Amino acid sequence: MTKDINTIKEALTNALLVHESKFNIIKNTDKQFEVHGTIPTMQGKQQVDGFYFASVVPKPKDVRLYFFPIYTNKDDFEGRVSPEAQKFLKGKSCFHVRFLDDQILENFQSMIDHGVKLYQDQGWLTK
Repeated sequence: MTKDINTIKEALTNALLVHESKFNIIKNTDKQFEVHGTIPTMQGKQQVDGFYFASVVPKPKDVRLYFFPIYTNKDDFEGRVSPEAQKFLKGKSCFHVRFLDDQILENFQSMIDHGVKLYQDQGWLTK
């Protein structure tokens, strides 16, 4: 288990980078990593180059994982978020990750993989 902010940020970023070919990397700085889809689509009433997917943002006491598929497809994540990861969820789509172990990281990776599949099925990510 680690509580090191940089290690947590790197692990969550790498979990998203597994699907790098399916994303546009919008921001990749020390302060934020953000990915969107690669297919132009409507997001609300606005045409965008790619639908927002996720961000990783380090803060002094935790790392925030903003994970939009859990907001847009809430029912599809019922039972997919482990009780340990569920404790980090604040609001509808933001996880405040204070520590990370292999089990929690595997759960986040599984959630990200499922979110990619959902967005591919919806036409928001390339297959």
